[in-house]
Amino acid sequence: MFSTLKEQPADKILALMQAYKADPRDNKIDLGVGVYKDAQGLTPVMRAIKSAEKQLWEQETSKSYVALAGDPAFGDVMVSLVLGSAVARDTVAAVATPGGTGAVRQAFELIQMANSGARVFVSDPTWPNHLSILKYLNIEVVNYRYFDADTRGVDFDGMMADLSDAKAGDVVLLHGCCHNPTGANLNMTQWQAVVDVLLKTGATPMIDIAYQGFGDGLDQDAAATRLIASSVPETIIAASCSKNFGIYRERTGMLMVVSQDGGARGLNQSTLAFLNRQNFSFPPDHGARLVTMILQDDALCAEWQAELEEVRLGMLGLRTQLASELQRLSGSDRFGFIAEHRGMFSRLGASAEQVEQMREKHGIYMVGDSRLNIAGLNAQTVPILAAAIVETGV
Repeated sequence: MFSTLKEQPADKILALMQAYKADPRDNKIDLGVGVYKDAQGLTPVMRAIKSAEKQLWEQETSKSYVALAGDPAFGDVMVSLVLGSAVARDTVAAVATPGGTGAVRQAFELIQMANSGARVFVSDPTWPNHLSILKYLNIEVVNYRYFDADTRGVDFDGMMADLSDAKAGDVVLLHGCCHNPTGANLNMTQWQAVVDVLLKTGATPMIDIAYQGFGDGLDQDAAATRLIASSVPETIIAASCSKNFGIYRERTGMLMVVSQDGGARGLNQSTLAFLNRQNFSFPPDHGARLVTMILQDDALCAEWQAELEEVRLGMLGLRTQLASELQRLSGSDRFGFIAEHRGMFSRLGASAEQVEQMREKHGIYMVGDSRLNIAGLNAQTVPILAAAIVETGV
């Protein structure tokens, strides 16, 4: 039976991780994998998470299943975190999922259930797993222009022109903040224009918000999601707790469906629970429980927000340092976009050959499209990277 199986394409980021591990050089730099690292190269457990885990160890009395949708309290705190007061709680159906990726997968399956002929408009570029899952589910993908290779900013005119081709029944996949892989983001005036084109075409937005708090702050990073959800008839939102709570291995995510028709919530909620049942039955609870405890406790929440702000400001500082060092070495301001981008990633604009040259000669590992993880740097490695970029002729 299994002899009919075909070799699947290797995941480029996982392959890059293996190549980095096999590299014996002491001065190698990993800018590939999308995981936050501190100045020591570690992905620490956040202080608030540690505190909540200690409390949970003392208080928890059962490891029995939670509901198909997860703990309702987790749904409440996540809806509040992402959507604030933008929409009424009773307009939002929500289920816990195994990480943000689980939420994305469930969202695509929901789209397929609702309209088997739906097309999903996806930014060019986007997170590779978006495309991989859509292909696996045999959902038609329509690329829309997003990244301007010359300015390293958003090709907004191209984006608007392409989105105008969407129609009712189609879905437009948007990155809520900190665009992955480019780091280039829309401003609020541009987001309003996106709302206008969604209303004009009748297409449904799906927002993947995986980095809330890593860009300009918790509320600022959610502003676009809140604007869209409060402005259009229906919105799908896939949220992740991996980055902003640092609980990557706990696989903690949330899928939400907002419908301005309050009467639709019951059907939406039961459909999301049905999808959970088909895919994994009951969602994991440990990470969700920790997030709930933190967001419900004033002291823990304040501690978490303070640490998250340290992370955010640290990445902004690295961006500024790298842009300044590149300006000093190159005598040009063409790398100023690095300081303007937000989140963990920036697309450098180097060719695949230049990326390979930096890996071979300098031990600098980044994805072939020149996406680099800013959080993989520290104050000592920024000058090394800057020198390699200039020497390579990027």
